[in-house]
Amino acid sequence: MPPAKKLPPTPFTPLDFQLVLLRRMADHNPDLVERARHELGVSVADMRETNRRWQAMVRGPRSRGAAARLRSVLGAPETAAARRVGDLDCEALRWPVPLWPDLRFEALVGPDGAVWNEWLVRAPGVAAPRLRTVDDLVPWSCTVDEVARAFAPARPLEGTAPTRWGLAFTAPDGEGVRRECAAEFTWGLLQRVGVR
Repeated sequence: MPPAKKLPPTPFTPLDFQLVLLRRMADHNPDLVERARHELGVSVADMRETNRRWQAMVRGPRSRGAAARLRSVLGAPETAAARRVGDLDCEALRWPVPLWPDLRFEALVGPDGAVWNEWLVRAPGVAAPRLRTVDDLVPWSCTVDEVARAFAPARPLEGTAPTRWGLAFTAPDGEGVRRECAAEFTWGLLQRVGVR
């Protein structure tokens, strides 16, 4: 009997990429992730397998750079624009993410092709939510930069993983009392806020 042919790996799709984003968010908001998973029509096992394949692709011996990997999974970016961050020049690549139609997945790519940052940002032409009080900080409603601008000066906090960020800031509660807050973000999207 001839040896079984080894099948080529299943290519990643934009749907798979959304599952990867959701996997990191499940620690904070399992109910929202569950609802999104149903909306996408995938099982828990599918999500787990997709994450396993993603990790193997990222950590494998033939792993591509992050920018090439994003292009291979998401296709050509919707937009590519030169951007200056501090005194450094980079390129901002953005792709649509159907699960969050008002957002784009953004990668900041340095001159050497290295990805400096990857996160969800507001789509061009889409109004950011009005953030005036702690009550406006609803999970999945806003991004890191939107919260930082609304409650300046915000102070960055170290995240618990490479895809996680934190911000410390002061914001009024529903009665106008200023409170110290710590917000947690995954892939740049608000997950939860602690208030003291």
